[in-house]
Amino acid sequence: MKFSEAERSAIYRAIHERRDVRRGFVDRPLEDDLLQRLLAAAHSAPSVGFMQPSRFIVVRDLATRRAVHGVFEAANRKAAASYDDGRAKLYSGLKLEGILEAPQNLCVLCDADSARGHGLGRQTMPETALYSSVCAIQNLWLAARSEGVGVGWVSILDPAPICELLHIPDHLTLVAYLCLGYVDQFASEPELERFGWEKRVGLDAVVSYDRYAAEPAR
Repeated sequence: MKFSEAERSAIYRAIHERRDVRRGFVDRPLEDDLLQRLLAAAHSAPSVGFMQPSRFIVVRDLATRRAVHGVFEAANRKAAASYDDGRAKLYSGLKLEGILEAPQNLCVLCDADSARGHGLGRQTMPETALYSSVCAIQNLWLAARSEGVGVGWVSILDPAPICELLHIPDHLTLVAYLCLGYVDQFASEPELERFGWEKRVGLDAVVSYDRYAAEPAR
């Protein structure tokens, strides 16, 4: 049942070369069969109690994407105002979305109160329903990288107007708004690291054994 060395290497390569893509999208929509493969990968993700709570809205309409972009711009101005001095200047130079550049967007939702799964695993940790949708996103992200497709997660959004724009019913929770499409290249390192926003933490700093060890000074 083991994977071959080449298969294992491909999986680890996809993990290490996955990037949050905000720029360089190619103006060519994904073929329907490719889009379906990516959605199937997301739908195959593990879910608490096998409830499969994730729902997906593919957004290709330009007018809708323009409206979503307007929601981003409002949230981005508010976020920018929360930083002072040099950090604010650095923030203003970051590219934080590709809503209009990517030919298609994907809104990922979670039906956290679904009766599917009969509540298994959710009595003490109901948030695991949302975690299940995050697993679906990671599945899609890694599959997309293997197909040469870039994915960017836009978290600088107010969920309420997005839900109104996309006619999302109240019982669903907006988990992620993604930009996806072919890109001209994948960066060799995360963009936020490359532009000096944050540094990568080494593995040794985040692993404990048997009990939690105190974190090093920040």
